Amino acid sequence: MPRPHCPRCCRPLDHCLCALIPRLDSHTRVLILQHPSEVGHALNTARLAALGLGNAELRVGEVLEGLPQLLAQPGYRPCLLFPGEGAQPLAQFAEAGQGTPPLLVVPDGTWRKARKLLHLNPALAALPRVALPQGLSSRYRLRKAPMPGALSSIEAIVQALDILEAPARFDALLKPFEALIEGQIAAMGEEIFRRNHLRD
Repeated sequence: MPRPHCPRCCRPLDHCLCALIPRLDSHTRVLILQHPSEVGHALNTARLAALGLGNAELRVGEVLEGLPQLLAQPGYRPCLLFPGEGAQPLAQFAEAGQGTPPLLVVPDGTWRKARKLLHLNPALAALPRVALPQGLSSRYRLRKAPMPGALSSIEAIVQALDILEAPARFDALLKPFEALIEGQIAAMGEEIFRRNHLRD
């Protein structure tokens, strides 16, 4: 018999994270575009971010219907949080906005799946790209980052909002994420975690 799950955070009821999920307001609107392969992922940090932010929306799909309308929301300047050639520093994009809040579009998936989202959705590829500062490190201790500075979706969103909404801070959004990681470490056992995840 399958374990009952919380309908909100989608975690097993005995590991529900809802009590740790804050409700944070932001001027920035966050649009998270999740590749379908991420929906069943144990950590699913995009869902945690969407639940914790009042001005956020989570859409799931490879080809996203109605995307041009989502990107053309009145009163916002859209940008795509995706590093690489042509991406400008996020702080620079914010400064050039003259008070117009950003619509921060965040693809959620592996790098390969995120690139596929851009390929299948030309409206995404046409957005100005922004990037976080270099040298950031992930708290995601259960997975080796594919490249320096790679963050989980929820970490990237927190870092971005800390820049865009300074001096406001969004660290509270990471509480359920950290509890999730601690729970997984506890489930596998400290010895196995140290042997498999603390090697140089």
